[in-house]
Amino acid sequence: MLKLLMKSVTQSTSSAKPGIDWRRNVLKPLRWQFTFLYTLAAIVIIVLIGGGAYTIVNRYFEQITDLALQHKMVHEFHSLNAPLPPELATADVDWSVLRTEGMSNRGRLLTPQEARRIALAARNGEIKSVKLKEKDNEYEIKFRDDSEIIVDAYSGRILEIEIKGEHLNPPTTTLLPAAYDAELASIFVLPLDEQGRILFNPNPAALPMPAHQEALAAALRNGSDLRTITTINGERVRLLTYRLTRSDGPAALQLGRVLNDQEQVLYQLLTGLVGFGIVGAVMIGIASWWLAGRALRPAEEAWTRQLRFISSASHELRAPLTLIRASAEVALRNAKDEDQRELLTDVLSESDHMRRLVDDLLTLSRLDSGSLTLQRQPITLNDFLADLHRHVSRLGEERGITITLAQARGTVIADPDRLRQILLILIDNALRYTPTGGTITLNAELAGKQVRISVRDTGCGITPEHLPHLFERFYRADQARNRSSNTNNAGLGLSIAKGLVEAHGGTIGIESEVNKGTLVWFTIPTA
Repeated sequence: MLKLLMKSVTQSTSSAKPGIDWRRNVLKPLRWQFTFLYTLAAIVIIVLIGGGAYTIVNRYFEQITDLALQHKMVHEFHSLNAPLPPELATADVDWSVLRTEGMSNRGRLLTPQEARRIALAARNGEIKSVKLKEKDNEYEIKFRDDSEIIVDAYSGRILEIEIKGEHLNPPTTTLLPAAYDAELASIFVLPLDEQGRILFNPNPAALPMPAHQEALAAALRNGSDLRTITTINGERVRLLTYRLTRSDGPAALQLGRVLNDQEQVLYQLLTGLVGFGIVGAVMIGIASWWLAGRALRPAEEAWTRQLRFISSASHELRAPLTLIRASAEVALRNAKDEDQRELLTDVLSESDHMRRLVDDLLTLSRLDSGSLTLQRQPITLNDFLADLHRHVSRLGEERGITITLAQARGTVIADPDRLRQILLILIDNALRYTPTGGTITLNAELAGKQVRISVRDTGCGITPEHLPHLFERFYRADQARNRSSNTNNAGLGLSIAKGLVEAHGGTIGIESEVNKGTLVWFTIPTA
């Protein structure tokens, strides 16, 4: 997290918009990003947990409903004295093991080892015989190892399980008083003939639906059918249909369970999970905002100290630089040796460069802290640019470059000193990279509610990969322009110009083609 924070702060600082409070421009978006990441991670965890809980409950309902239908089907086969398919006997054992709480005749619970032995034997086809003891109205299932299960033929209760496997120590006789729960009471039974007609209604309540013909046809063809349907009333019903294995009586039995209660439980569960997720996400979002603020507080304090240091250092450096320059000028006037005059001239040049660098750093510090004061006033561009053109034309003539003023229309609301500083930065860059004999053109034209001021040169141009980075601090594209890097250019000019333009409420942009020239433009609101 610390590495991510430092990387984000570094990138944001290099590309920050000068003229806007750094806290609002960098720290606040960064805080939103951290909050979003924290909240997103928490939401993912909530969704996984909630989705897992919903899936488990849904799968439980599906499995227990199918087992209950098969168990009920076993009872119907018993009541009709029809031969029982082996898979139904297996399902009946699974139901009994999963849905009953057994107590042995010795007062102990049925062990998991015994329960697994019963279910495994049924699944592996180890059922030896299945018969109905008519005298006692009991249904007896015997396994190949002589273990047996005794079930009441009418109620379907498991009356007794006797296990005699060698792996059980010791062999016991276990009584399981099974609970006949609401799953079975919710199932309705449809005895059908081959045409799908209901022969009689054994259910205590009215039937929720007629016989389903497609399920019946599939059961008559394949022996059984299990599917979920939707009735004309919009209710979902789980249907189990079996073909009877005796010649007399119904041709098939169709058992169904309306899933309204399960869907209601699932809906309530989903509503609760969604509500919990929303409340949790909001609370986590608030906590994430607080945590992000705490994480960014050291960066904010460090940035504040940095701004304070730059501002103080800039002020402190001005006095000695002024003294150095004044002393160099006095020494230059009295110097008679040519070498001394050359050295003193270099001192004056470097002092001027250092003074400009200090001023640039002070301006950036004020832009970042939002403390730069603009003395806005109406400026008539015709007079303003004409006066500026007279001054910079001399610089162009010294270098053999022609500086022209195309048009200057409109009146803007701006600080005249800062507007002049912006234009001088752009013209200075154009002079640096325009060869002798080239041309620099100043232009100002109305663009809606703003005035678009531009500086175009016929210099060497800039390659496309450098264009997005030119307004970043300390970024230099001298190599792309095939010029020496020894140009006393610290890479702050365009970033300062961008900050000053945005402080006026305008925008700035740059367009360039290699060997064809560069166009830098910016907008200022009209008066």
